[in-house]
Amino acid sequence: MDDSTEVPASIRAAWGVRTRAGKGPKPGLSLSRIVEAAVRIALSDGLAAVSMNRLAADLGTSPMSLYRYFSAKDELLVLMVDAAAGVPPPAEPGEDWRAGLNRWARGYLHALRRHPWIVRVPISAPPLTPNQIVWLEDGLLALRGTSLGAQEKMSVILMLSGYVRSWATLTADIGAAALAAGNTDADPTIGYGRMLAELIDPGRFPEVHKVVATGVLDDEDDDIDGEFVFGLDRMLDGVEALIRGRDAGTAGPAPAAADGTGQ
Repeated sequence: MDDSTEVPASIRAAWGVRTRAGKGPKPGLSLSRIVEAAVRIALSDGLAAVSMNRLAADLGTSPMSLYRYFSAKDELLVLMVDAAAGVPPPAEPGEDWRAGLNRWARGYLHALRRHPWIVRVPISAPPLTPNQIVWLEDGLLALRGTSLGAQEKMSVILMLSGYVRSWATLTADIGAAALAAGNTDADPTIGYGRMLAELIDPGRFPEVHKVVATGVLDDEDDDIDGEFVFGLDRMLDGVEALIRGRDAGTAGPAPAAADGTGQ
């Protein structure tokens, strides 16, 4: 294994895979304790507040001592996301693939809502940490009884995770904007239709005008997450159509997996 594919020591430690200990005094901290402290800071004060100085101060140690456990802050961020995301909600008895993926997506959204700072951490690599692999395993288990190939199953999970993360980011941005404006309760989309009605020319934007005229953009009882459910259902409709096509032999050949098995 060359240096470009070497697993960082902090990731090995997160899995319980220890490298040979070097000489010197036994560390007084633990990786899990450091990560837990960093998550607390992010949750209370935002991701930007997580610095080596702040973390060391909270733990009663020096910033340099933290680098016993990870070689760069990016490794810490990966472990923070893994810890904060936790694991998926348990499967229901008799759950089919669609119910399983629905549960998976809603559970992931709930995790991102509990820790909205997660969406501020850039995704720089495929999942490698323990809880991330638990989420991947759970999604693949939901698709286990389907006729989809391995690559298709992975693509479905990637599609759903991207959708959930995008929605969580959108709603987090809306909430942050409302909070910055001192508006902690009201939905910033309220009155949107009325504002558009004052601005748009029906001749130039006839279809937008038709929607505005229905009043749906001013429905103050509208649940914004209803839009999330709508999009999720349409994505699962697409997956269902693909599975039916595979079962009927009309969806074309399944893409081959990386090992050429297609399974």
